[in-house]
Amino acid sequence: MGEEAAPRASNPVTRELPVTHDIQMPGYTITISPGILETAGMFVHAATQGHRYAVISDLAVAARYGTPLLASFPPGEAHLFTFAGGEPAKTRDTWARLTDEMAEAGLGRDAVVVALGGGIACDLAGFVAATFMRGIPVAHVPTTLLAMVDASIGGKTGVDIPSGKNLVGAFHQPAAVIVDPLCLATLPANELRAGMAEVLKHGVIADALFFERTVAALPALYAHDGAASLAMIETLRRAIAIKCDVVRRDEREGGLRHVLNFGHTIAHAIELVSHFAVPHGEAVAIGMVVEARIGEALGVTEATTADRIERALRAAGLPTTRPAHLGPGAVLAATRLDKKARSGAVRYALPTRIGEMSPGDGLWSVPVPDEVVLASLGTA
Repeated sequence: MGEEAAPRASNPVTRELPVTHDIQMPGYTITISPGILETAGMFVHAATQGHRYAVISDLAVAARYGTPLLASFPPGEAHLFTFAGGEPAKTRDTWARLTDEMAEAGLGRDAVVVALGGGIACDLAGFVAATFMRGIPVAHVPTTLLAMVDASIGGKTGVDIPSGKNLVGAFHQPAAVIVDPLCLATLPANELRAGMAEVLKHGVIADALFFERTVAALPALYAHDGAASLAMIETLRRAIAIKCDVVRRDEREGGLRHVLNFGHTIAHAIELVSHFAVPHGEAVAIGMVVEARIGEALGVTEATTADRIERALRAAGLPTTRPAHLGPGAVLAATRLDKKARSGAVRYALPTRIGEMSPGDGLWSVPVPDEVVLASLGTA
């Protein structure tokens, strides 16, 4: 599925880990290689030919990886811009401050934004790049599993507003994506588990064998040396390839790309109602179980699919039930704010079985009555 170059020799920093994968997308390359962060500047410059670089990162990630990333660019060419971590920072106010600071630093149309961090950094920095000087290139250097397999790929950028997640944004494809699996070695265990929700989601939507292999590989992936393992590199490669294949075929979410939203309609509602106390990956895990039960109730999804997904997510250490303090009615109301709602009806991307999604009425999503959603929320 999709185009991928054969593995090639790794960069000199990591000769002991000679595994590098290049996945080609229209207009850019995703490079997966252990240790590549220390030479990321070279890759970004080759892809963009920028003259100055605005590295945008949250404070915690910048403290850990900011110095080596800045050092990978020629002296004086890269500048660090930071924001407070967490979903509450992904706002128009933060976007405005970052763009003001870039302008005050004298960055112009020959600048390149480099997103360093997790999904929030990718979304926020991507939106800065899409709008600064009416659009400048962005390169992603994701440091979390979720960002590596999802947020850094496909060009969706945006910020949150009080009504919901990512309701202000733009499509802005990256110029390069640099994935260093060794960054996962410093990732807190809960964040690694959260990213695994997206990995397993990719298996549900497109590859049943990958889904089962990922579940079987969980002990190796979660092991102390899991970030540097061949199992992790192969998991990243396949998960990224699945998303890339979907995005190639539907860049701007006109139809097929809706399958990537499996689990996300309920997830975004849970995040909003919990005031983002439930992290995105955990919300997606819950959302996948609920939405699979919705599919079964409608006769769209093969029986036992929800149970299989639930077992896999539990094996990955993820929650699978709605937090008791978040009432079904409140979650249902929040789904109506979702971007995927059409003509007053909330549409859901639903699997027919593990590895296959329902095309619905050709939009790869299905309108669902409120009573079915409420029943599924009450049992999951």
